[in-house]
Amino acid sequence: MTFGKRRQPGQSRQFWQRWTLLAGCALWSLAAGPGQAQAPEQKDVRLGVGGASALYYLPLALTDRLGYFKEQGLNVEINDFKGGSQSLTALIGGSADVVTGAYEHTLRMQAKGQDIVAVIELGRYPGISLAVKKDRADKIKTLADLKGAKIGVTAPGSSTNMVVWYLMAKAGLKPDDASFIGVGAGAGAVAAIQKGEIDAISNIDPVMAKLESSGDIVTLAETRTTAGTTKVFGGPMSAAVLYVKRDWLEKHANTVQALTNAFYKTLQWMRSATPEEIAANVPPEYWLGDKALYTAAVKANMQVYSQDGIVSAESRQRSLDFLKQFDKEIAGASIDSAKTWDERFVKKAAAGAR
Repeated sequence: MTFGKRRQPGQSRQFWQRWTLLAGCALWSLAAGPGQAQAPEQKDVRLGVGGASALYYLPLALTDRLGYFKEQGLNVEINDFKGGSQSLTALIGGSADVVTGAYEHTLRMQAKGQDIVAVIELGRYPGISLAVKKDRADKIKTLADLKGAKIGVTAPGSSTNMVVWYLMAKAGLKPDDASFIGVGAGAGAVAAIQKGEIDAISNIDPVMAKLESSGDIVTLAETRTTAGTTKVFGGPMSAAVLYVKRDWLEKHANTVQALTNAFYKTLQWMRSATPEEIAANVPPEYWLGDKALYTAAVKANMQVYSQDGIVSAESRQRSLDFLKQFDKEIAGASIDSAKTWDERFVKKAAAGAR
């Protein structure tokens, strides 16, 4: 295309003004690329998360701090709840527009008649560890020994809770064979173990890394590595995702695309970033008072994060099988996991990033 044409006799000034405008638009379109989102329908977005400081949600912290939401024309208000079940409740109740939370929540909500859909995978492994307080490790040596124990989780019903239910079911126990106490995903969780308020804990780094380094716990199971996740689940199982009500998505497709673009850019950034660079780009309070320990925890969790943002069919099925182990409602329901995943947004983000 030649943009340097001369004005010919008889052609009006208005014609050339219009032509120049169209040419400029064409150049902008070429520069923007195929993945460039249109202007978001809603610039101010309320995002719910259960434990923003946890490494489970590290891509969220980085996306915010690196300015990628702003880059997409969004003002994202992050509302931090004690656990993932509470951020889900906020979405259902309308006080949150979108949530970064566990993929399993989309399946559980379908069983309850709620159409919730994930649009990008942030974590391919849960990154959750289950451990017992060291001075009780002589009595709780196996998963079956958890019967009657007080177990700290980020919040009852959250993914940290569900992982324990799953492990208990594999050991022949029922969900109510232990009691579950919400301790959050920060300093309160560390204190609950150290004060002896709980016998065991299911939580995420940096909480678990801090308790391990101080010798307060003995780990029974972990899903922060490929080997550990395979031992527990048999393979990758999508963890943190960005999910939204389908009716909100249909009305705000450009906004969802902008959010997805921002998160996808973060996942790409993380693939080449060092643990030190990552630690330097989160709020200092996330370090729990020990930056070196936090950096080491990031290094130990690098396998957790999604490589392509895709919730695969295999992972969806593994999540469904996981829930059926302990959730009678899920086990008896007819659930189509394909309805909980919309790949259009992450594919467009990937195309625009090339």
